[in-house]
Amino acid sequence: MSEEKGGIGRRDFLKSVAASAAGAGVLATASAAAGAATEAKPAKAGKTGKLIPRPGSDFMVDVIKTLGLDYIAANPGSSFRSLHESLVNYGGNRAPELITCLHEETSVAMAHGYAKAAGKPMAVMMHGTVGLQHGSMAIYNAWCDRVPIMMFAGNGLDAAKRRPGTEWYHSVQDPAAMVRDYTKWDDQPMSLQHFAESSVRAYKIANTLPMGPVLVVADMELQESAIEHEEALRIPKPSTSVPSQGDADALARAARMLVAADAPVIIVDRAARDQEGVLRLIKLAEALHAPVVDLGSRLNFPNTHYLNHSDQKARLVRSADVILLLEVADPWGQLNTVNDPFHEYKRLAREDVKTISLSFSDVYLKSNYQDFQRFMAVDLAITGDVEASLPQLTEAVLRATDSGRRAVMVARSAKLKSDFEAAGKRIRAAAAPGWDASPVSTARLSAELYDAVKSEPWSLVVSDRIAWARRLWPASEYQQMLGGSGGAGVGYSLPGAVGAALANKAKGLLSVTFQPDGDALYAPGALWTAAHHKIPLLIVMHNNRGYYQEVMHLQRMASLHDRRTDAALIGNEIDKPAVDFAKLAQAMGVWAEGPVTDPGQLGLAIRRALAVVKGGAPALVDVVCQAR
Repeated sequence: MSEEKGGIGRRDFLKSVAASAAGAGVLATASAAAGAATEAKPAKAGKTGKLIPRPGSDFMVDVIKTLGLDYIAANPGSSFRSLHESLVNYGGNRAPELITCLHEETSVAMAHGYAKAAGKPMAVMMHGTVGLQHGSMAIYNAWCDRVPIMMFAGNGLDAAKRRPGTEWYHSVQDPAAMVRDYTKWDDQPMSLQHFAESSVRAYKIANTLPMGPVLVVADMELQESAIEHEEALRIPKPSTSVPSQGDADALARAARMLVAADAPVIIVDRAARDQEGVLRLIKLAEALHAPVVDLGSRLNFPNTHYLNHSDQKARLVRSADVILLLEVADPWGQLNTVNDPFHEYKRLAREDVKTISLSFSDVYLKSNYQDFQRFMAVDLAITGDVEASLPQLTEAVLRATDSGRRAVMVARSAKLKSDFEAAGKRIRAAAAPGWDASPVSTARLSAELYDAVKSEPWSLVVSDRIAWARRLWPASEYQQMLGGSGGAGVGYSLPGAVGAALANKAKGLLSVTFQPDGDALYAPGALWTAAHHKIPLLIVMHNNRGYYQEVMHLQRMASLHDRRTDAALIGNEIDKPAVDFAKLAQAMGVWAEGPVTDPGQLGLAIRRALAVVKGGAPALVDVVCQAR
């Protein structure tokens, strides 16, 4: 057969394929060898003979290493390619170790969950405009949740040095502008010395109360150019600020108000940062013999303690004469409400109730995003860190308590013990209906998972998804329940759980989570990250095959509009076809089983998954559940 005219011939084509295959083999071998190398080797000059033996990104890594960051999460992007290379070769991919993510929202949400579990920040790298846009929802969650994250974003500021095309689309004059309303601080350094000082400053700001995400922009030219006059560069010593106590006189006044109260109530939100914070709150509550309502953004107070009356918040608020609000994000919403949908105001508390707040909420506010909630006048507003202030407040309470008030408090305490025991019986009785129902009830889902892990050092890394877990699981330690997203942005639960599990891995804790189906579909690539980095996490799907909060919203609207309610699934259903989350997880390299529809098989499935997790890998059980 003759060769075709005007194109490549068969023999030439076969020769080119053979040459390409050989070249690919050499490239693959070289890549594998490079990956196995323990130390970076000097690069060889290309045809031009040019090298950058000491790029600015190497110094950036020197700076980052001083911050004590164990991990840096990233989805790869060309705007930080030099920093990426320096981290893995010059930095040895250690402290920080690169965590490969499939979406910037996953990177940031992982860092969010990690910080709450580890008690320190994790770093994130994001690619230019598009990377920040992808990560913005997760950044907002972290901002609302007052969680520290160190973020680095690549950018090409000098227009004369940008490559045509994509590099222009992905560069911007002011990268941080798009997230500045919900980051605590940002900077765009224009020299390496500037980068060193800004990074150390950002780390301190992120960790200073109230904590929050910070952003440092790493300019591409600064990363990729050779270092000049390195002998003049200095890296400041990282430091953190000591948490400040509330004013001593104000704390003493608060103590007197609380001791004199007949029906004091403590409401706590994002106060504890560790177990010491939990223990300090126990001492205050016991000194006052006062009930505690834990709103659940963290585990602030053990639900096993007889003074925990979180389920009785409405009744306690109605009768309270003094309410102490400890780092409560929404004070107004605890004492007042606006009904849905008619927006009619209703007072929940007594008109003469006295309020005391101890918080940093007034220290750092921004005007655009409304996470600061509605304004409420407080009788005594104390600015200070709750954990740091609790010992002094407790001592002031003890000093202010005479024998007469102590007798009143002891009598109140006996009643609270009785109420606590009765509430526990009611909660257990309420969990029983529908025990053998299919789809599986959320109460049984919660009970079966706890029964499997109760003898382990467990940590429910996202603890706001199934209300039954907070009610049924005996939790007395901070790390056992880490709260939720903060900003109620859907998509946090899966990557946030993976990030917290990464931190818990070093602590020897067993990480477990209830995972909503709709949330999992926002960023399912977090499953691959968990498998790739061997992050042990037991994921139990709450798969109700729909966005059922929105279903109820539509049903309510339809009733108010005097229309049919049976169409509420349209636009809210995740079914027909149903998502097979076990297969999805398996495709990502995660051991998985399901869908489980028979409640009698649920416990066995969870135990099989638990064995995998205890072996050091993630596992998922897909459970078809009732709506709520």
